[in-house]
Formats: sequence, structure tokens, C-alpha cells
Amino acid sequence: MVSKISGSDQMKQHLCDLGFVIGSRVNIINQSGNGNMIVNLKGSRLAITDQMAAKVFVVMSETKKR
Repeated sequence: MVSKISGSDQMKQHLCDLGFVIGSRVNIINQSGNGNMIVNLKGSRLAITDQMAAKVFVVMSETKKR
């Protein structure tokens, strides 16, 4: 679950536009060795760079801890 988003105002807005908002559930589908990853967010698959991913802080949700 997304807990915090850092970066410039422009980067925060871009991530928000993609659906990365606090409280959103996100799952990593594939993390390649080249720095890019594919995530599932709100029922959609998104490809993001490692620089973008570094701005999104997550915590494990209660349903995943069980």
C-alpha cells in the first residue's frame, strides 16, 4: 500500500495522475534488471522507471501480512 510519495511537485503530480496516491494498493508484477518494473495499480498494469519507483514508499497491507 502506498504510504508516501516524494520528489518535486511535478513528479508527485505525475505519479498521482498515474494512480499512485496514499492508500492505493500496488503490486510488483515484474522487475527487470534494467531498472524498469511493471506494477499492477487499480486494475491496470503500468511500466515505471526505477527513478519513479524510488519516489513511492510502500508498506505491506494487512491482508498481505496474514
